Amino acid sequence: MSPSRSRDFKRTDRLSSAMREELTVLLRNAVRDPAVTDVTLTDVKVTMDLGHAQIYYTTYEKDAAHRAELQAGLERAAGFLRREIGRLLHIRRSPELHFVLDSSIDYAEHIEGVLRQLKTEDKNGDHD
Repeated sequence: MSPSRSRDFKRTDRLSSAMREELTVLLRNAVRDPAVTDVTLTDVKVTMDLGHAQIYYTTYEKDAAHRAELQAGLERAAGFLRREIGRLLHIRRSPELHFVLDSSIDYAEHIEGVLRQLKTEDKNGDHD
């Protein structure tokens, strides 16, 4: 990998980390949309050209309607958040923000439930 390529990776990593920190604070303190509650940012991935950022989030709310409302609220706040990120991080062109529900926690809970069920069946001698 060329030195400039390595530097680009470090820059996107630094920007991703800084964006996650600032977005967390902004979502908690500056976004007034009542739909944007109980949200935790799990990761931010900025493209190499710094034009786009995938913002991964999760919520403890399992209700599909609540999750849809949260997604809509995040999308409504995207313009405000993008402007604030540019201002706070002193970047000339702030990336477009794309919010993505991080389902890895739900998947882990599902796997844990299946394993618990298998363990219970094994203890009870319930084999197919």
